[in-house]
Amino acid sequence: MNYLSVENISKSFGERVLFEGLNFGLNYGDKVALIANNGSGKTSMLKIIAGKDVPGTGKVTLRNGIRIGYLEQEPVFNEKFTINELLYNSNAEVVKIIREYESALEMQTNDYNDTTAERFEKASINMEKVDGWNFDNELKQILSKFKIVDLEAKVEMLSGGQKKRLALALLLIDAPDLLLLDEPTNHLDIEMIEWLEEYLKNQNITLLMITHDRYFLDRVCNHILELEDGKLYHHKGNYSYFLVKRDERESNFNVELSKAGRLMKKELEWIRKSPKARTTKSKARVDNFEVIKTKATSKKIKQELKLEVKMSRVGGKILELKKVYKSYGDLKILSGFDYTFKNGERIGIIGKNGVGKSTFLNIITQSLKPDSGKINVGETIVYGYFTQKGIQLKHDKRVIEVLKDIAEVIVMSDNKKITASQLLEHFMFPSNMQYTYVSKLSGGEKRRLYLLTVLMKNPNFLILDEPTNDLDLLTLNKLEEFLLDFKGCLILVSHDRYFMDKLTDHLFIFKGNGIIKDEYSSYSEYRAKLNKELKLEKKKEKVISDSTEKANLFSYENRKEHKSLERQIEKLEKEKKQMEDFFKDSNVSYDLMHEKGKELEILNNLLDDKLNRWMELDELKNKA
Repeated sequence: MNYLSVENISKSFGERVLFEGLNFGLNYGDKVALIANNGSGKTSMLKIIAGKDVPGTGKVTLRNGIRIGYLEQEPVFNEKFTINELLYNSNAEVVKIIREYESALEMQTNDYNDTTAERFEKASINMEKVDGWNFDNELKQILSKFKIVDLEAKVEMLSGGQKKRLALALLLIDAPDLLLLDEPTNHLDIEMIEWLEEYLKNQNITLLMITHDRYFLDRVCNHILELEDGKLYHHKGNYSYFLVKRDERESNFNVELSKAGRLMKKELEWIRKSPKARTTKSKARVDNFEVIKTKATSKKIKQELKLEVKMSRVGGKILELKKVYKSYGDLKILSGFDYTFKNGERIGIIGKNGVGKSTFLNIITQSLKPDSGKINVGETIVYGYFTQKGIQLKHDKRVIEVLKDIAEVIVMSDNKKITASQLLEHFMFPSNMQYTYVSKLSGGEKRRLYLLTVLMKNPNFLILDEPTNDLDLLTLNKLEEFLLDFKGCLILVSHDRYFMDKLTDHLFIFKGNGIIKDEYSSYSEYRAKLNKELKLEKKKEKVISDSTEKANLFSYENRKEHKSLERQIEKLEKEKKQMEDFFKDSNVSYDLMHEKGKELEILNNLLDDKLNRWMELDELKNKA
């Protein structure tokens, strides 16, 4: 069943063409990822489909009755509402149905007639369709998964990450027919991502999403749309399949390009040697040469991200933390933390939001003082610190000016000097973009520029706090290549599990209450170990629960009741026999017989109740 058709759409900003002539569709049950480099128009495409923007040309057609849910990168809410008010004043379909049911119930109670009865019946049917009776339970479950617990908190007091999680929770609660998700894993911790991954994978959901999380993408999506050089490529399969097919396509294209190049060279020699074409045959050959030339020169040179900045020399002493304590009131962040960093260490940091990961990084870089303890930094250490917040790039500056404010010339690993402009070229900012104002860059392009300002300072101790947010997959792959070759120390905080697995040797696990555990494993190995421990724990709990339940099946109180019932049943049966004997006397009057008949009926009902309860207890006794 077709849900969505996109026909011949294009989008431009001034002279900058994002895409043009794009066509694709979505069917019921499709789970599609849109992959493209930063600045290619991924977010613009989602906005057009969601009806938040209009295309330059073309049209978007939705099947009648289809409801779209759109998760923006930066959701906008009524800041004066509490979360509770936002929930119950939202346009969520389920909330509207519940409100209509409550209104119809009140109307029918106050003024029952055919109209109110019909309205109430229709509202009840709609409640059944959306399972509105369980709405509160489902609402609490989803909100708790995203750590949204204080429903009386004002929206204006929430951080950007909390707003993104709230928007995602509202979207899932609304259960639209088609989900449009723009970087859904941003601002989620790893447990939230894994829960969302399972939810989207197992639910019968139709979705189109943009994400840089490769594990998430690989496990959720069954179709990849790749936007490259203005063309849209379709890949029926997950991310792993897409990588294979893209390599095959590029390999085949390179072969064709090579053949066209050799043929062009041969034809060019003929044209140079031959007299001016006069015959029809020779004119056709000249025309054909132009076709070959166009093909041979059609491939654009792919912009490569080559991060080969020279690393400052590392001395014998790197970084020592001795008996470091840090608390905020009752919240303990570090409790006597000791560690000596060795050259070339690659550490991933894992922990729930609010346990102090960013505080730890700020203490290491000495932008925050500990309550007590010593931080000894080697004299040769040069930090490169990529923070979640980033630096405040001045929007009225051009891209090249941002770099020139730091340095006009950068020394590369081979001691060659390159200009800021050349480095920008390496970093996928071609010459036509270097004089673009920062305000015109996409979110991912700004993050890429900020990353460059960190790396160009020749650090030998890199700290990257959520560096993958808003970066495209090409940038991530190239950043990984650089970091794998980086010889200095690396501390990485990231919810990107693929990124963590590839780049870290061991993990600092922030357990909370000042406890940090050093785990020598990859992130996936650590999660597998945790899941195994969790299953064992649940198994133990079940054994204990079963034993307790079994022990409680026939408690002391049950035994007392069981014995008491036996005595009561015996007494009632005697009374019943006496009454039955009474009915055998033919001299008893009709009125007395009728009265005693009622008493016998009451006695039989009481005896049945006692017998049923005795049998329940007897069954428990046999199980115990």
